[in-house]
Amino acid sequence: MSDANLPAGETYDYIIIGAGSAGCVLANRLTADPKIRVLLLEAGGKDTSPLIHIPVGYAETLKDPKVNWLYQTEEDPGTHGRQHIWPRGKVLGGSSSINGLLYIRGQQRDYDIWRQLGCEGWGWDDCAPYFLKSQNQERSGLQGHATGGPLHVSDVTQRHPVSDAVIQAGVEAGIPRNDDVNGENQEGIGYYQLTVKNGMRCSAAVAYLNPIKHRTNLTIRTYALAHKVLFDGKRATGVLFSVDGDLLTASAKQEVILSGGAINSPQLLQLSGIGPAELLKRYGIEVKVDAPGVGENLRDHYVVGMRYRLKAGVKSVNEMTKGLAFVGEVLKFLFQRKGLLTLSAAHIAAFVKTRPDLETPDVQYHILPATMDQKKLFEEQKMVLEDQPGLTIAPCQLRPESTGRIQIKSADPSQHAGIWPNYLADSLDQQTIVEGLKIGRRMAQAPSLASLIEAEMEPGSGVVSDENLLAYARETGSTIYHPVGTAKMGRDPMAVVDPQLRVIGVEGLRVVDASIMPRLISGNTNAPTIMIAEKASDMILAARQAA
Repeated sequence: MSDANLPAGETYDYIIIGAGSAGCVLANRLTADPKIRVLLLEAGGKDTSPLIHIPVGYAETLKDPKVNWLYQTEEDPGTHGRQHIWPRGKVLGGSSSINGLLYIRGQQRDYDIWRQLGCEGWGWDDCAPYFLKSQNQERSGLQGHATGGPLHVSDVTQRHPVSDAVIQAGVEAGIPRNDDVNGENQEGIGYYQLTVKNGMRCSAAVAYLNPIKHRTNLTIRTYALAHKVLFDGKRATGVLFSVDGDLLTASAKQEVILSGGAINSPQLLQLSGIGPAELLKRYGIEVKVDAPGVGENLRDHYVVGMRYRLKAGVKSVNEMTKGLAFVGEVLKFLFQRKGLLTLSAAHIAAFVKTRPDLETPDVQYHILPATMDQKKLFEEQKMVLEDQPGLTIAPCQLRPESTGRIQIKSADPSQHAGIWPNYLADSLDQQTIVEGLKIGRRMAQAPSLASLIEAEMEPGSGVVSDENLLAYARETGSTIYHPVGTAKMGRDPMAVVDPQLRVIGVEGLRVVDASIMPRLISGNTNAPTIMIAEKASDMILAARQAA
């Protein structure tokens, strides 16, 4: 059936496909004008599970197919042919409803590099106001931060003696103390900041969607799987989607906006006829635009865990999950909104340069006074804490040079696209992760930590040479859930969207999510994705005003 012969559906000003971090922001900002009608489509369901809202619930949602796409990559040559599970949110709030709750903006230089790559209007000075607009920083008076925005940002609810020792050990190893890694200078070691409010997760749905979902000019449809964008010639006019097996359409007078993320947005572009012509023809899809960059430039943070057994008598998070200790933690959460149940994916952040000639850090550490079965985590996404006290120090390279791709494997929208991550393909990435492991080991050997550690379990004291450390990284590492770049912004032949985030070659179609990042930012990607959507909202409203 051609687009012209499809049954007519409801008409809106804007259709947003994907109610994740970006989609929730867009829905909020666009419907602030009561004259603007918006349809928000989400393939997943509502965020009603308490495991979404209790911070430590991510240990369960990380493996729950009801709220998680649980994509599986293709066999990856750089990691011994392993396939990696990529959790992505399938629920209102998207990945912000299931992530590890860490708030990181990245380095100011990241955004200046975007500008140098042809993305005018995306330097740090252009982006910073939108980080501030989104933010409600709990620590009042913190320079470079703001209050009054929808997204609550807090410090950890409870510090831990082992985490305090990690910070001191980092200083002893030559890493400066930094109590605000989201400040002007990222380098250093300190506690993470979290998207938590009063001990509960502050997802994009909680921050942006819940307060405005009563608006009569906003229609939210859950369990709505987008099949393709509809066109009249080169202009996007609506979307074909299904709910409970029924095919439906909706029309957009102004724009269709893709906010499905770095996997779903390029997949939907390809299904809609925008992508590499040869790929589209292979699956019988009419080519609207031969766009070779759609699905390319995939970048992700690859993390490698180092595990340490702590001495008997040293308390870690492991023991807090057992018996009466766990009962006490549940009571602490119920009455104080503190303790184990408010735990994020990591306690301590460290941003470090692996070489003295670098201007800015190139490695990030996620450090937690706990150890888990890494095989179960990376192969099954099951977080199983050990019985004995432990510590995990996990480095990842901030700006990998290795790039992969996303490509459809079928014209059926319900079939997952192929993911080729291409981890550790570049020699710089290999060198950087090895140096990151060495620095992590130096932290563990510093006096404040060495006095607490009984033994290095992994990689183990016998793994010393660069060759063996790299082999360990290939064998054990995996995603830390930050895919970006597959519909990149720019002016070069591989760019998919222009600096206004308009899809090149058509009209009335934008992409607003992490897929537009031309390069991966230096840190966790949720806060930058929210910033992108804040900025895009102003662009879209300005374009409407000018029309």
